[in-house]
Amino acid sequence: MYNAKDDHITRHVNNKLASRGFGSQHLTVQTSNGLVTLSGGVQFAHQKKAALKAITGIAGIRRVIDQMTVKPAIKRT
Repeated sequence: MYNAKDDHITRHVNNKLASRGFGSQHLTVQTSNGLVTLSGGVQFAHQKKAALKAITGIAGIRRVIDQMTVKPAIKRT
């Protein structure tokens, strides 16, 4: 069901993440009734922490569900 408030939260979260260098190719944001789910992969654990910190305090978020994974880049030899 479409919820304008959830859409607003999702846009705000995406903007915050983009301002910190996280593009939509890395992380996916889904919001339902104020519950924000972050999924996708980052290369380092500190990036995961930074993404979570970036969205702290956004109005309307009731809870964040962290489904992000740390996937180090594979070096090709």
